[in-house]
Amino acid sequence: MQQTSTHLGSTMTTNQRWVMASTAAGFSLENMDIMFLSFALAPIIAELHISSTAAGWIGSITNLGMLAGGAIFGLVGDRIGRVKTFTYTIFIFAFATAAMFFAHTLPMIYTMRFLAGIGAGGEYGVGIALIAENFQPGLIGRLTSVAAIGGQVGAIFAAVMAAYIIPAFGWNALFLLGVIPVILTFFIRRHVHESSEFLTAHAHAVKTHEKIAVSRLFATPALALQTLGLMVMTIVQIAGYFGLMNWLPSIVQKQQGLSVSGSSLWMVATIIGMSIGMMVFGTIMDSFGPRWAFGIFLLGSAVVMFTILMVKSAIALILAGALIGFFSNGMFGGYGAVISRLYPTAIRSTANSIIMNVGRAIGGFSSVVIGLLMDRYSLAVTMGCLSALYILSFLVMEALSGMRKLTH
Repeated sequence: MQQTSTHLGSTMTTNQRWVMASTAAGFSLENMDIMFLSFALAPIIAELHISSTAAGWIGSITNLGMLAGGAIFGLVGDRIGRVKTFTYTIFIFAFATAAMFFAHTLPMIYTMRFLAGIGAGGEYGVGIALIAENFQPGLIGRLTSVAAIGGQVGAIFAAVMAAYIIPAFGWNALFLLGVIPVILTFFIRRHVHESSEFLTAHAHAVKTHEKIAVSRLFATPALALQTLGLMVMTIVQIAGYFGLMNWLPSIVQKQQGLSVSGSSLWMVATIIGMSIGMMVFGTIMDSFGPRWAFGIFLLGSAVVMFTILMVKSAIALILAGALIGFFSNGMFGGYGAVISRLYPTAIRSTANSIIMNVGRAIGGFSSVVIGLLMDRYSLAVTMGCLSALYILSFLVMEALSGMRKLTH
């Protein structure tokens, strides 16, 4: 592992700067693509005359592609290297996204979204492994959070581009921006190099014929419980994020009778809240350890869910969105940091990819579940169910012996 000070302001090596720039950019472009779909969904429904259920499957199929991509490229990253694999996933992700320009039927859209999901799912685990292996453990919490903030930048970019491109050129044209990541691969191949930590572990694995397989995540009962526990935590993380971000504005408008004219202002305020939350979480994690960081943010998320019940104005909605974003999505970068420390270098990419993308594949259905709850029960019951999920995640975290052993 390359050495550097435990202070973010200290001088990084050239390779460390490129690692951070490339992973943050990769996560930004991934989130940009997800937001493209969000903004294009209504025009797709109108143009193809499909049901809301059929349209909802577009996002679900993307998440299933992420799970497949995580399984495939997590293993590839551990076997042939992080840098090569990172560029392969970006190529797949970029071309599948751009190919949406030519998608004018539902089967074609499903196919391209599944392929885009494969690329995006593989990208996450490899990117996190690159950070973990190029910096000291005392920095990883903050640096994975910085990379996660890159995703929020991508969301803002997508919102701006969608506002200009969809009215003028149609939803298909928006996805042509997916070719942008191809440029990134050139710089990654030229400037980012494998860490000495990976090269040493890889050489040892080759020499000893060490098995690189998903089964290693479940090799012993204790390891299986750890892996399953972390999957539960990531499912809750993704369920809360997708559920709240898809439903929060409409929940308040419908239940409280408010009209939020400044929806873009709400989105920006929520993203700012998320970004601040990520940096605060990363700082707490690196200073006091992951149990303190996750404990504060999981219990905080359980409490702030109910602030939405007190919203009586558009300004209050914006503030509530920022507060909920701060706690519920502030933890996102921490999962990669924890997984990277709990699993050996030889299967680090696989562990990150599988665990996070199981969370995406299952947690991504939360939008459907919240919709069903809203149809049958009150807003208080819906928020109570979300709050209970965060408490469940907290209890699982406390039960993980590996998490208790991690210090700052």
